[in-house]
Amino acid sequence: MTRPSTHIWRLLKWGRILARHGALRGIERDPNTPAPVKRLCRTARFGTIQPREPDYAGAFREIGPAAIKLGQTLATRPDLVGDEAAKNLLSLQDSLPPVPFAAIRKQIEDSFERPLEDLFVEVDPEPVGAASIAQVHKGVTTEGRTVAIKVLRPGIREKFEQDIATYEWAAAHLEAMGGEARRLRPRLTIANFKRWSNSELDFRREAASASELADAMRGFDGYAIPAIDWDRTNGRVLTIEWVDGVKISNMTALAEAGHDLPDLARRLVLAFLTQAISGGFFHADMHQGNLFVKADGTIVAIDFGIMGRIDRRARQWLAEILYGLITGNYKRVAEIHFEAQYVPSYHSVDEFATALRAVGEPMRGKPVSELSVGQMLDGLFAITRDFDMQTQPHLLLLQKTMVMVEGIATQLDPQINMWDVSAPYVRSWIRDELGPEAAIADRIRADIDTLIRLPELVRRIEDRYPAKGGAPEQPPLPEVELLWERRRRRAEAGQRGWPGYIAAAVVGGAAVWGAMLAGIIG
Repeated sequence: MTRPSTHIWRLLKWGRILARHGALRGIERDPNTPAPVKRLCRTARFGTIQPREPDYAGAFREIGPAAIKLGQTLATRPDLVGDEAAKNLLSLQDSLPPVPFAAIRKQIEDSFERPLEDLFVEVDPEPVGAASIAQVHKGVTTEGRTVAIKVLRPGIREKFEQDIATYEWAAAHLEAMGGEARRLRPRLTIANFKRWSNSELDFRREAASASELADAMRGFDGYAIPAIDWDRTNGRVLTIEWVDGVKISNMTALAEAGHDLPDLARRLVLAFLTQAISGGFFHADMHQGNLFVKADGTIVAIDFGIMGRIDRRARQWLAEILYGLITGNYKRVAEIHFEAQYVPSYHSVDEFATALRAVGEPMRGKPVSELSVGQMLDGLFAITRDFDMQTQPHLLLLQKTMVMVEGIATQLDPQINMWDVSAPYVRSWIRDELGPEAAIADRIRADIDTLIRLPELVRRIEDRYPAKGGAPEQPPLPEVELLWERRRRRAEAGQRGWPGYIAAAVVGGAAVWGAMLAGIIG
């Protein structure tokens, strides 16, 4: 177990970096930040020269790979980090200087326990991309297929494990302060970040995700997933079909190749809706660097380290919420939030419907160039505090991906109206999934299942099956001994704490808390 002093030392280093980039200023200005925390943040940045405008993305880049990934996650949480920080973090690019090819060769050979030449006849030593977790090289297999070889950076798993342990420790202390911090559930945010990161750090999981998504999208024309080379894939190396195409961000090249940009925008939106609503399994890292357009107009997605999943009931609620906002049926949208138990029952459905109207009504019938889904999400976050809505971690990736898709679609077609594109698809899905025929089929299946289980059900007490809302059961959170509990336990045991440690905690407590809060919130 990592010592508290180690966590404090890491947080102090990170806090000073955040302070030099002006990234602690927002915490001090936030009216929900407790006065003691504001004082501690001021101490943490004491003596630093700060820029006029905070650079949250620059601070996270300087801290390191795990912070880059955490920053990208926090970009979806304007309720937690504020609008200014969230917008700045959206620009956080996941790129680092490449690892020397000798280290990459060794990583490949060690992971397969075979010489590189037994797997590939050619590997370009210059990477085509170098991110915080891995870098990619172009290669040719011994069978003559051109492939992309994604190799985990040496030592990155250990580095992530260390940093995430400190995030967990800091989040536990932050949440224990109660109030707004408890409502925003930073520990759960870090738990989800840890789960996503562990998935990204195992390339077998990424390969499986790509394969599953390919199966789910097989019937969708104009959207493709590269084939996996399973014989050359393991936990540290992923080999995938090479994609010849133009990056979807290169508008000039796309136009010169004769592609219909508005059609690409529309198809991208529908591909996302098909994944999220129909399949409940979606590519959650759909930024511009992960999407290519082939010569025939097919959109090809790459990099499947981050995938989102929502269950069928949550998808039904999501579809009804989207359709309600599209059609202006705010009362139904409000009712769904209460049915899903996103909003506590002691609030008024009608008052919540009015708050939703204030968010949705200004957007209806206008192109994204004027008002957007991103703005809608910002508005929704703004009312969560008034109605005591707790964060729904299972929807964070969905929100993040919606913002990404909207941004790319707007660049391809500035006049696109996300509502107009989405409405026919959502309407059709609701009719098929929630219409009379679907309701009857669901009832038949449920009744038959109940009859089969009837003998067992009779022997059980109904109280053992409490009603659940739309949020799935959350994962268990790690046990973290709070700093003040540790001191209390030692005092009760009659032990004397290390004087230097106690002095550091008292004299440097301000910097510690400021750095800790910055390490989680940015």
